[in-house]
Amino acid sequence: MTRAPVTSTLLAAVAGVLCAGLIALGVWQVERLAWKRALIVHVDTRVRAAPVAAPGPARWAAITAERDAYRHVAARGRYRDDHATLVQAVTERGPGFWVMTPLVTDRGFTVLVNRGFVAERGAVPRDGAAAVTGLLRLSEPGGAFLRRNDPVNDRWFSRDVAAIAAARGTGPVAPYFIDADATPGAAAKAPVGGLTVVRFTNNHLVYAITWFILAAMAAAGGVWLLREARRG
Repeated sequence: MTRAPVTSTLLAAVAGVLCAGLIALGVWQVERLAWKRALIVHVDTRVRAAPVAAPGPARWAAITAERDAYRHVAARGRYRDDHATLVQAVTERGPGFWVMTPLVTDRGFTVLVNRGFVAERGAVPRDGAAAVTGLLRLSEPGGAFLRRNDPVNDRWFSRDVAAIAAARGTGPVAPYFIDADATPGAAAKAPVGGLTVVRFTNNHLVYAITWFILAAMAAAGGVWLLREARRG
């Protein structure tokens, strides 16, 4: 056998391995597509469900994004308005701030509540006792894209529960926060709740098709190389 057919055979083998790998990636993306669709259905169900009691300390260690994120919860207690924190935000109402306030619940634990959006810095509303319903959200540690939280200068770009609690000296808090629902008839300058964006990117089908097309191309290349080797 001459050198050219040997080379073609080796390249055909490489194409076969590449084809198998690309098929595996395509199958993985199909599985991810099914997972993402199920997640979207589950989250939509949670958002629309009647509120349940916000998880207490006994459940904190078991909270996960897949099972608990965007669950509709309720809590009663008293706001610590003197510990409120403004976190920069961009919403459908434009740029402004989320008002994050600790709520000492009547069940004995503290949870941060995102009371809603305000367009400008100003006096934080002082409501004292409150009953809150909203969506359970997991902490957003570190900061936003290319913008780190700066507790020393009180500049916040993400709702990092642990960092905010440490900066404000609130003591132990729940490892999540509550995005408060909209409040009908709220005062004109009150924080606007109910602006949570529930959206998931779902490009898995496109990725799967891409991998399968590349696998077909690799297979076609392998077949052509084998034919060239046989002719040689």
